[in-house]
Amino acid sequence: MNSFHNLPVVNGNVRVLPRGGHLVDTPAGYIQFGSPPETIKDTMTFEKGVPKIFVLTADLFSWIKGISVAEMEFPMYYNFFIKKQNILIICTREQKARMKKVLQEALFGPRNLDLRADFDLSGEDISVPDIKSEMEFFRSGLKISDLVTFGIFTGNHYTHEAIRIERVPDGDFHVYYEKKRLAIVPGRVEYTPTYLIGERLPEPYRPPLFSVTCLGPSHGFDPGENTSGFIIWLNHQGIMVDPPVNSTEWLEDSNVNPKLIDSIILTHCHADHDAGTFQKILKEGKVTIYTTETVMMSFLRKYSALSGEPVSYLIKLFKFHPVKIGQPVYIHNGRFDMFYTLHSIPAIGFRMEFQDQSFVYSSDHNNDPEIHKELFETGLISSARYDELRNFPWNSKVIYHEAGIPPLHTPVAYLDSLPETVKKRIVVYHIARKDFPTNTDLKLARFGIENTLNFETSPPPHEEASKILSLLRNQEFFHDLSIEKSQEFLGIVEEEKYRKGELIIKKGTKGDKFYIIYSGNVSVDSGGLDKKKIYGSYEYFGEVALVTEQNRAADVMAETDVVVYTIERDKFLNFIVGTDFEKALRRLARIRTSETWNLLSTSPFFRHCTASQKTWLESIFIPVERQGPGIILREGKPIDYLYIIREGEVRVTVKGKEMAVLRKGDFIETMLHVHRKRTARYTFSHEEPVSLYAMKRDEIYRFAEKNPGLLMKLVYDFPERP
Repeated sequence: MNSFHNLPVVNGNVRVLPRGGHLVDTPAGYIQFGSPPETIKDTMTFEKGVPKIFVLTADLFSWIKGISVAEMEFPMYYNFFIKKQNILIICTREQKARMKKVLQEALFGPRNLDLRADFDLSGEDISVPDIKSEMEFFRSGLKISDLVTFGIFTGNHYTHEAIRIERVPDGDFHVYYEKKRLAIVPGRVEYTPTYLIGERLPEPYRPPLFSVTCLGPSHGFDPGENTSGFIIWLNHQGIMVDPPVNSTEWLEDSNVNPKLIDSIILTHCHADHDAGTFQKILKEGKVTIYTTETVMMSFLRKYSALSGEPVSYLIKLFKFHPVKIGQPVYIHNGRFDMFYTLHSIPAIGFRMEFQDQSFVYSSDHNNDPEIHKELFETGLISSARYDELRNFPWNSKVIYHEAGIPPLHTPVAYLDSLPETVKKRIVVYHIARKDFPTNTDLKLARFGIENTLNFETSPPPHEEASKILSLLRNQEFFHDLSIEKSQEFLGIVEEEKYRKGELIIKKGTKGDKFYIIYSGNVSVDSGGLDKKKIYGSYEYFGEVALVTEQNRAADVMAETDVVVYTIERDKFLNFIVGTDFEKALRRLARIRTSETWNLLSTSPFFRHCTASQKTWLESIFIPVERQGPGIILREGKPIDYLYIIREGEVRVTVKGKEMAVLRKGDFIETMLHVHRKRTARYTFSHEEPVSLYAMKRDEIYRFAEKNPGLLMKLVYDFPERP
């Protein structure tokens, strides 16, 4: 058993949980301040067990990490179903309203439920199930008030069983027992990713035609394993299915480039299935999410309540592809047919066909025929729904099926009772290793990129062309290319391979090719860099020498085995003529120096940027020199440019009062204010000469539209800083 007393100490009686949040031991039991995902896995083995008292901190959502820091679902389930008690959430009145919206979606699903929008009603024999009746069956008359009590701060304090909690002006909390102060608790939640690593691949992962990587095999109450989720690798691209929290960090640690994954299938809105979704959304570019309109709107309402951002803004952070039941959707040349499962809130599973393979994922689903029969005989489901539930596609070649505690999940004993020929095709998810049967033909999902299951698949037609076009699809500058230009691209690229340690480009030689990386990593050493440039899949290099006709300015080395596609100089220049990419490259050639890269690499504002994003920003820099004294931007005036300081100091004032002094690497104004076309909040002035890089508002707008997740990270990383 882990011990509360072994946790790191903040001060006195305040302990830091491994995944984040703070725990205070009081005569009323543990009190937890802040609740990032899966902290229940930290506390359930402590002496006093999972807390029943939780205090919400000022922020309910972290844009930097892309996670909820008020994850109450699993502590609530554990306390109610295991300990037969409800939890106490201490918060403000406004936070109570927001949390009730979150819990409504997570526990009971949408208030107003009409699934007709989720179905293709034009087909024959289409029947819309009465999901609401099924949900009521699982709900068993429960209300939010049965599971949680809210304690509201009045005058910035709340008292419970002689424990008094005060919110002080700096955001911290003071905890008293009978007028004696027990603890001072930080008001900010620092989240620490905690997950199994598995083995790191010696070379970057190259996705095959069809394989599946388990991101986590177990459930939210298992402290020894990652929570369930997986990646379908299909036609050399990745699709995350219900990514658990920290999936993106784990991929990078396992030597898997997150850019290889451009899609998410979101099956439903329980915390153990949606917690990692925003982490992927906020990584780079725009990911596509596939789900029904009902599930998507529930997800958006839930995270709108957590983040404080309106649904209308959140949906702009990604591409939403609505799924229709009864109408296939095609992802990376695979056909996906979705269906609603039997669960406590709207949840979808799917069957996929690709070439000569077929795959089914149950999602959270009670597949016990006895439950189906009970629901039918009591009139809770129709005969059409009963037939649908009975006819689960067991004939699929690969079956990924959940298991767990009924009535919300399929008993593993039922799966183990199936015919041997079926069991040999089943991989079981959502179950702890200790609960998995011995001496069975069932397979338990195994976490880790090294345990990826590969399935023999016949290659599709035009496989090579599809791989090449994926290079274009992952270049933001090429998204508006015509079909004719895409066809031209296929005719001018050549594949080249380099071994680890091999020199690809030698500094000082003539520029004769443009390179795009398909797989592997390269390093760029031009001299004068504070930090080595590392480029990976879908990133490009060798472009500047082509447009300037100058010799190569850097050595480029294969850090791993590398596959690149190259275009000869004349063909490349002809291909990009008149495009935005040509304009960007010519700007980049004029401005790029080791200084620009060092500035972007060392500035705290750009620490979330990838190499591709930094290159994009370099291409829109405009050098500006200001002699002092002078005013760069005046409060209340429109913001036409965003500035980053190269050298010198800039004073920040509001109504004549000095607020801060900015130096090298700092922003003048914020990307959000430029993007949303707001007026300046402050006056920025300088007494001495200052050197700047300026970025035009329309260029910033375009960059932010293509990288909305980065925009939110930049905003919330420095919420108060001018």
